[in-house]
Amino acid sequence: MATLVAFHAHPDDEVVLTGGTLAGAVAAGHRVILVTATDGRIADESDQRMHELRSSASILGVHRVVCLGYADSGFGPTFYPDPPGRVRFGRAEVETAAQQLAAILRDEDAQLLLTYQRNGGYGHRDHVQVHHVGKRAAELAATPQVLEVTMPRELLRRVGNLCRLLRVPPPYPSDTIHTAYAPRATITHRIDVRKFARQKRDAFAAHRSQIGSGPGARLFGLLMVLPPQVFGLVFSHEWFVDPEAPPGTMRRNIFDAPARGGCD
Repeated sequence: MATLVAFHAHPDDEVVLTGGTLAGAVAAGHRVILVTATDGRIADESDQRMHELRSSASILGVHRVVCLGYADSGFGPTFYPDPPGRVRFGRAEVETAAQQLAAILRDEDAQLLLTYQRNGGYGHRDHVQVHHVGKRAAELAATPQVLEVTMPRELLRRVGNLCRLLRVPPPYPSDTIHTAYAPRATITHRIDVRKFARQKRDAFAAHRSQIGSGPGARLFGLLMVLPPQVFGLVFSHEWFVDPEAPPGTMRRNIFDAPARGGCD
């Protein structure tokens, strides 16, 4: 059995992007560690989001949760000053944060690190920083395998079109969809997570503060009332890119050896 470390930017990213994969790894007998760079706080809010993170992790079966302790950098054109006594993750020294993560990788003897792509998915400065910190930490700890969390760009376009039809705000700004995440042809891992739809849905619901606020609240609310079977169809797969894999590689399990084929 292997040890997997999933490195995410904020509480709730773990379930949106990798919830089914983490639950599946636990069910297969692997040790799963969840690390977040931030506690989700932009200013001096309560620590509710960390409580939500721990609840989500418990539902997914995660064995250990660690927060590196940085402040959320926020999304949008304004990059706010650091709050008193804290550093926003987008301003953190890459080497310092990477040393923190590398210490966890070494302590856990991790065989696999999940991190983000260079574009941070949709350009959030904290997500971009996760890529740089994760890449450097894997080098420092000599972690054998690194996978970058993603999703098909083409799928996001369809979701955006559906949101317009339903007259609900899309999950990502419309001007970022054409460059967000990765083209389908470049994805190396397509993981079927339908068996873990109920866990993912319940873990999603644990992040109550995010479901009930913000421009995507109506969309999230609609998702939460879907029956588990329908939710499983909507969130049937999760995707990753292996930056070291040759073109055309396709894997169906994050721990599998590569097999040839296209991405469907």
